Amino acid sequence: MDNNTNFYFMLFENLGHIRYALFSLGFVLYCVIIILNVLIILAICLERTLHQPMYILISCLSINSVYGTAAFFPRVLSDLLSDTHSVSHTACLLQASVIFSYAANEFTILMLMAFDRFVAISKPLHYHNIITSRFLILLIVVNWIYPMLCLGIGAILTAKLTMCDNRLWKVYCHNYEIVKLSCVNSILLNIWGFLILFINAVIPLILILYSYIKILIICQRSSSKFKRKAYQTCIPHLVILLNFSIAIVTEVTLSRIVNLHIPKWLSVALSLEFIIVPPILNPLIYALNFTNIRRRIILLLKESR
Repeated sequence: MDNNTNFYFMLFENLGHIRYALFSLGFVLYCVIIILNVLIILAICLERTLHQPMYILISCLSINSVYGTAAFFPRVLSDLLSDTHSVSHTACLLQASVIFSYAANEFTILMLMAFDRFVAISKPLHYHNIITSRFLILLIVVNWIYPMLCLGIGAILTAKLTMCDNRLWKVYCHNYEIVKLSCVNSILLNIWGFLILFINAVIPLILILYSYIKILIICQRSSSKFKRKAYQTCIPHLVILLNFSIAIVTEVTLSRIVNLHIPKWLSVALSLEFIIVPPILNPLIYALNFTNIRRRIILLLKESR
């Protein structure tokens, strides 16, 4: 089969009138995601008191949410209203790369947040000497570029495969699902995929857990006031980390293990959690738990009237 042949999303077939309900739900979710995350970005950009590493990293999470969902929602929404559900080979690989670079970015941003909190709590007097503006910018740039390079290499390797089938049983392009459609042995790509997963998810997760364990040890030796302040800033990060980790584990399990006997609609819903739930949950948690962000958002809403 020619590699220029389009892929077809089979799950959009025979939806009937339910596709209009799914379109309405998806459109509302996408609007909510954009509004919530743009409010967080604007609040942090416009409020000078929020120009601190922790808040800048929070804004990076929101930027990443806008970036990841932009590769998912417009395509899905158009497919729900269309009678043809095909995507070109190149566009499919691009969508897969963007969506999974979003996932990799999310883990590394959470890792930078954990490192920031660890330095702030363990070395408060030297915090501003360690987390300088230049150092933070360097970390953020590396955070964005490195996952894209890794996933870009994976996309190039996948693009060279000869396809034996063009039917995708997903609602978005998934690199591993494309690999499974190839005619050739894909051991090299499987190894590369696990290596990317280990570098971009497992290692950051280990470093995050190490940072928070060290923070917990420090808090146990400190005053109740210090504990309260430390927990107030760390717990929102941990909630977001837990939610995203569960979502990624679910997605990897559903993609790699094909013998799970669960309804197709449930499988699809679970596989989409990592791209839908965090972009909504993250800004809500930060707006509710950080008074400075909440006040600035309220001010923005009042000014927009």
